[in-house]
Amino acid sequence: MNKPLSTSEIQKYNLTLWKVLIGGIILFSLFIIAIGFGVFGTLPSFRDIEHPKSNQATEILSEDGRPIGNYFVQNRSNVSYPEISPNVINALISTEDTRFLDHSGIDFKRTFTIFFYNVIGKRQGGSTITQQLALNLFSEEGRQKNFFKRLMQKFQEWVIAVKLERNYTKEEIITMYLNTVDFGNQAFGIKSAARVYFNTTPDKLTVTQAATLVGLQKGITRYSPTRNPERSLARRNTVMSLMVKAEKLTEAEYEVQKAKPLGLIFNGATVNDGIAPYFRAVLKSDIKRIFTERSILRADGTPYDLDRDGLRVITTINYDMQVYAEQAQKEYMKTLQAQFSKSWKGRDPFKGNEKLLVQGMKRSDRYKALQLEGKSDEEIEKDFNTRTEMTIFTWKGDIDTVMKPIDSVKYYKMLLRNSMMAMDPQTGFVKAWVGGINYEHFKYDQVKMGTRQVGSTAKPFTYAVAIENGYSPCYTVPNEPVTIDIPGSPSWTPRSSGNLPGSITLQTALAFSQNYIAAFLMKAVGPTAVATLAKKMGITSDVPDYPSIALGVFDASVYDMVGAYGVFANKGVWTEPTYITRIEDRNGVVLYSKSPQVKVVMNEEVAYVMTRMLEGVIKNGTGSRLGYRYGIRTPVGGKTGTTQNNSDGWFMAITPQLVAGVWTGCEDRAFHFTSTGQGEGANTALPIFAGFMKRVYANPNIKISRGDFEAPKTARTIEFDCNQYQPTDSAKTELDEKLGF
Repeated sequence: MNKPLSTSEIQKYNLTLWKVLIGGIILFSLFIIAIGFGVFGTLPSFRDIEHPKSNQATEILSEDGRPIGNYFVQNRSNVSYPEISPNVINALISTEDTRFLDHSGIDFKRTFTIFFYNVIGKRQGGSTITQQLALNLFSEEGRQKNFFKRLMQKFQEWVIAVKLERNYTKEEIITMYLNTVDFGNQAFGIKSAARVYFNTTPDKLTVTQAATLVGLQKGITRYSPTRNPERSLARRNTVMSLMVKAEKLTEAEYEVQKAKPLGLIFNGATVNDGIAPYFRAVLKSDIKRIFTERSILRADGTPYDLDRDGLRVITTINYDMQVYAEQAQKEYMKTLQAQFSKSWKGRDPFKGNEKLLVQGMKRSDRYKALQLEGKSDEEIEKDFNTRTEMTIFTWKGDIDTVMKPIDSVKYYKMLLRNSMMAMDPQTGFVKAWVGGINYEHFKYDQVKMGTRQVGSTAKPFTYAVAIENGYSPCYTVPNEPVTIDIPGSPSWTPRSSGNLPGSITLQTALAFSQNYIAAFLMKAVGPTAVATLAKKMGITSDVPDYPSIALGVFDASVYDMVGAYGVFANKGVWTEPTYITRIEDRNGVVLYSKSPQVKVVMNEEVAYVMTRMLEGVIKNGTGSRLGYRYGIRTPVGGKTGTTQNNSDGWFMAITPQLVAGVWTGCEDRAFHFTSTGQGEGANTALPIFAGFMKRVYANPNIKISRGDFEAPKTARTIEFDCNQYQPTDSAKTELDEKLGF
């Protein structure tokens, strides 16, 4: 029988116990302090906490702040607390941390409860929202799987969580958490998740939507609404039941909400998501160039990473106009492609163009991949002539099919391409940019990067020089062949362009795009003056001082041509086409801002007369279908353009507040419409502008005026109303003598 302990022995035992307990507390405190000082691994400083190193998408915004798209490695965009629906906050607190508003980062009561559950085999998670935020922000490798490493990580989370609680409000902490959490399907943060899963914004998330997204935090794969919708629905209802328990939802509301379906509106996140993909690709390249040229760097002196640093790029793009431009292209190109394919029925477009077919094959990704595999030319040729499964682009959507790769090359060679840009001529701000027909399949931008022969859209440059040199739109010229001698070269005589008989005014000649009259004016003013004016008006590609530039035999981009036509609409002032307003870092600090260059390149009255002449093209000339077929009868000036063999179709348009350019053609000029009736710019390009403008005019929020071009306030010296004025024979003779005829 054991002898009972004496009073002194009990006191000694209790003292030892207290010493061990106090010593343990002291040691644990010292251990936590050591963690705080980074003894067991570097912890983030307060500056790091304010600026966490998370991958944050760069946002591209329209002029009114609407998102156009993102550059990202992780599709993460931040929001502020007022931009988050209370439903999300309530669902998150009810599910993840019911005492979030009361604890100081560590919920010790919950921690010991969870520890007990884990001891008896009921696995539970015990991290508060603040601790989870600490893990999301500062642990690049994520949650450790090794027990001892995870234990150390947990203590580090405690230290960071306390720092967060001391320096931030509860609202700021829960906002940071919702901005950093992974919701699966490339949706990082509540803003991306709201768009990806429900095509909405965080402030508009309903109870069921919020519960679905919060429910994902228990397992983004297991409870994924796209992969496991039944589990997701059950988890959503569990979250809502927890909201009832936390008194954030009534029983009656719960019964109504749990009967609803998931209501998923899924929009998978890729870098191609959003509008204006060609524009965004050009923009990204330009930003990198600007940052390099201007040495715009991070605070640590390293270059910015557009995919990770969460910049905000505010552009001049008008969101609605961009959508309308894309819609107009898609709507009409379906019809035009059908016309094009029908025109070649029963003919072989590759007869005589075999070299282009081989060239197309060698440019393909498939050819390059086979070369990297070490395949011989014979093996590659055999591969291209062997039927295989592939996905091809059509205007009815992508189609999975089986065909020879060489036939796919032929198919794409005969696929029409198209591009369009619209700009405010007064500010130079680009409002819409459609660089091609499908960015996923055809990456090359045809607005700024690509150049094509401009055809008759160049004729106004020659006419403008002539008007500036004393010609009136009402001047009458015999519509007959003109030959221009070129020193050291053969003389140049343009061919007919469906000439009108007899003598015609310059106004009529431009309206019906008469080649002989353009050559007549070129002979009068000389190619050097025309080339010089074209360059002043913003054409950056080569414009040789040859007489043939009167008919547009030089190449230019849609971007440059729109800028040039803006001079006519903007009273003779060239305003640089501009599409960046400013670039901010993630904290709103402006890194770069842009104001367009402006220069006077033409007399205001000459520019005004040109707008009237270009209006004549629309009222009575080659662009008249804009009114009689498409019903656009507002003051619009324009010029159609068609190059040799109908390889390129153009339409340039001006209004007082908007200038636009549209180009259509195949990848190679050797493939083209078989008739001018179908291949002319009036048929291949003008209808897209018409579809665009009809939508623009129908939207009162865009506020594009239907008013007329403003006349110069100075006295008019050039007559353009040919119905009220015709020069006398003596006046005509006097002008001829002045100009050297």
